[in-house]
Amino acid sequence: MTNNFPQAPEGYGTVTPWIVTRDTVALIGFIEEAFGGQELSRMEVEGRIGHAEARIGDSVVLMFDSPFPVETPGLLRLFVDDADAVVERAVKAGAAVVTRPTELFWGDKVGRVRDPLGNIWWIQERLADLTPEEIGERAADPVYTEGMAYLQDSLGPALPAPE
Repeated sequence: MTNNFPQAPEGYGTVTPWIVTRDTVALIGFIEEAFGGQELSRMEVEGRIGHAEARIGDSVVLMFDSPFPVETPGLLRLFVDDADAVVERAVKAGAAVVTRPTELFWGDKVGRVRDPLGNIWWIQERLADLTPEEIGERAADPVYTEGMAYLQDSLGPALPAPE
């Protein structure tokens, strides 16, 4: 049987991330300030945010206040035009730098920040559209292998809890 309607509602991607947090109101504020996001909806249930949505660029992020006994930070990748500027903006909005923006062998510059609620945002800027051969050559270049090692080591075995 075939559906006669789109799989996802208009304005939503096929996959939409959820962020489960202890303070959805603060997360929405961070998304607005750091990434220019826009709150789309918010529903309170017994004094807690039961469902909220925010748009960042052409994507929607869903979130709610956590009922879980453990923290479950989200890990999100955000493509931007200027990784350095967005990381700086996120820091001004309360994020901590996990890795400074670093150019990697496949042609992207990647920086990571931890927002005030512990979520990790991969801030990613496309610098070059490389062929597989170019990617292979750059993967062996010490400049890029050192950059990749820096990114891989920066998360460490476990992140400290947010303050």
